[in-house]
Amino acid sequence: MERPAWAPPGIDISVPSVSRMYDFYLGGSHNFEVDREAARKAMEFMPGLPKIMQANRAFMRRAVRFAVDEGVTQFLDIGSGIPTFGNVHEVAQQASPEARVAYVDHDPVAVAHSRAVLEGNEQATIVAADLRKPQDILGSREITGLIDLDRPVALLLVAVLHFLEDQDEPGRAVAELTEALAPGSLLVLTHASYEGVPVSEEQASGTVDVYRETRNPLVMRSRDEIAAFFAGWDMVDPGLVSMPLWRPEGPLDQEDPFAFSGFAGVGRKA
Repeated sequence: MERPAWAPPGIDISVPSVSRMYDFYLGGSHNFEVDREAARKAMEFMPGLPKIMQANRAFMRRAVRFAVDEGVTQFLDIGSGIPTFGNVHEVAQQASPEARVAYVDHDPVAVAHSRAVLEGNEQATIVAADLRKPQDILGSREITGLIDLDRPVALLLVAVLHFLEDQDEPGRAVAELTEALAPGSLLVLTHASYEGVPVSEEQASGTVDVYRETRNPLVMRSRDEIAAFFAGWDMVDPGLVSMPLWRPEGPLDQEDPFAFSGFAGVGRKA
């Protein structure tokens, strides 16, 4: 298997990566054939996966603009993935030149390309760390040098918690991050669920099986289970809803049915 010139040394290009599969769904070019093969296999069960990812990104951008409108100009994006057009720092810094963005990911390809994209941007950084170890993130010199945790922060956990199994204690990770943030901070979250998917649960589970073969199994959770991550946060209207329904900027009658899969929400720390 030929290693592309842009691939960081030492990574295993024979195993699919969820961040590179996500990049493929969004039409990116920083993925390997093994990622494309897994993504196409997942799409055999849920052909609308690219539409779900597009809805996820669109929600993220609306939520970032909402945060800036609310006076929050610091962003901590954990599980940020491979940077694509209209990523958090672009949206935030367009809305406010003062915006500071810290990305966190454990995929070496995502980290390498984020560093390349952010070169020369003194108000954005990327940290190689894992959501399962919040203290490594909070104690990182790159984070503490850019983000003032004594001021409100928008914590983005967008399409990442569903890659943590219950044994990984995702609720504990979110609670530790919550405790570290100042009042007025925002939690921006999306999560996969069987609820809202326009195919049977049996068919959708075929996609889950594909992800189980990667190093990051996909965990579908119920709306109530997802709502539990917002413990300690006051939900911002309209609450925990399908991604297109969170403060839409246009009509939804032409929206693809797959876009309504899963849930999105924003919480505010009192």
